[in-house]
Amino acid sequence: MELKLIQSAKDNGERFADKGHISFTDEPVQDLVMKLDPEKKYQSFMGFGGAFTEAAAYTLSQIPGEERAKIIDSYFNQETGLGYSLGRTHIHSCDFALENYTYVEENDTELKTFTIERENKYVLPLIKDAVKSRGEELTILSSPWSPPAWMKTNNEMNHGGKLKPEFYDTWALYYTKYIKAMESEGVPIWGITVQNEPEATQVWDSCRYSAEEERDFVKNHLGPVMEKEGLEDKKIIIWDHNRDIAYERAKTILSDSEAAKYIWGTGLHWYVSEEFENLSKIHEDFPDKHLIFTEGCIEGGVQLGAWHTGERYARNIMGDINNWLEGWIDWNLVLNEQGGPNHVGNYCDAPVIVDTKTGEVHYNSSFYYIGHFSKYIKPNAVRIGHELNHDSLKAVSITNEDGSVVAVVMNDEDRIESFSLSVGGKIAKAELPGHSITTFIIES
Repeated sequence: MELKLIQSAKDNGERFADKGHISFTDEPVQDLVMKLDPEKKYQSFMGFGGAFTEAAAYTLSQIPGEERAKIIDSYFNQETGLGYSLGRTHIHSCDFALENYTYVEENDTELKTFTIERENKYVLPLIKDAVKSRGEELTILSSPWSPPAWMKTNNEMNHGGKLKPEFYDTWALYYTKYIKAMESEGVPIWGITVQNEPEATQVWDSCRYSAEEERDFVKNHLGPVMEKEGLEDKKIIIWDHNRDIAYERAKTILSDSEAAKYIWGTGLHWYVSEEFENLSKIHEDFPDKHLIFTEGCIEGGVQLGAWHTGERYARNIMGDINNWLEGWIDWNLVLNEQGGPNHVGNYCDAPVIVDTKTGEVHYNSSFYYIGHFSKYIKPNAVRIGHELNHDSLKAVSITNEDGSVVAVVMNDEDRIESFSLSVGGKIAKAELPGHSITTFIIES
């Protein structure tokens, strides 16, 4: 039995460096750092992915086809890329669209004018090329940011507002039309979230629901309409917002059996807090429901070359998986040099930044940090038990379907850390440079 090491470190310039193999020995170690317990099994894991926003798709359309293909491969190719298997789309516009837009004409209460024609320009070609790069279908989750302005109490898509009660069924039907339209274009939709960030009034596309309103919308409108339209196999995900009040929100909705019967699980974002324990609280109260990370990004524009951004990704991925998370979806796959386009100037960072003026492509630390998980933790992997006896190291451990065991360990301190790993009574030793992430693979 040997231990393979893949490592990326801030100061030596190494990214996904193959550090070779380390042999396991029977020698005891005085202060064992990490002990794996492959017999202790937790949740199975769906995979990793990112969002096919109009902003990402448009940015990629601004560069030569060869470069565009390289970036798509760097994310989706299972041999050479990050091996992404999940994706997220926005149901008509979000802030990372070129403008506010919908799929129907104003006041079309029967949705007769419904068309996703706009998505044929940028978004659908990107999804189809990603599928081609991966070599198999992606698991795609779709989310609305706001109903059309005429369906809302504030008569605009931006700045919050609520869905007018007389349009509950119309809006529920809208989701089904979107799913069917995407599938007629050859893009299967795995599930939907009820509403992106329902607790926030944003200057961009947004709509508010209280927990009770979201519960009743699913129970009396969205669930029944999905069923009636023959889409009962599609997953419905609630919340789709931050961890801080996720437990209270989930409890209100999932405690109602008539609403819960339609719901697959709870979606989480990382903004505001890193209260990972709230995921475990949801799992403990509702063990038959699921948890998925639906969005996270570095806010405030592009941060080329920053290292702490990658560490934030790893900290969040580990914290969530160690608390029963089953899938992880990043926000924009790609953004331009400004951190857009964004129709209200809410610029952010992304793992891949394309300078559309010079054609230069930048892979941020976040790209490599995500890859230390997504390249080696395959869909249907199962989290296993581990004991970590260290104040500052962070880790997650899984076993893949092929029997390989993977442990990802991050050292976000300035100093080198001595590391020892034990499994089945055997021990291996390694060094973890300051500000590094290491993927350890035990092949069966």
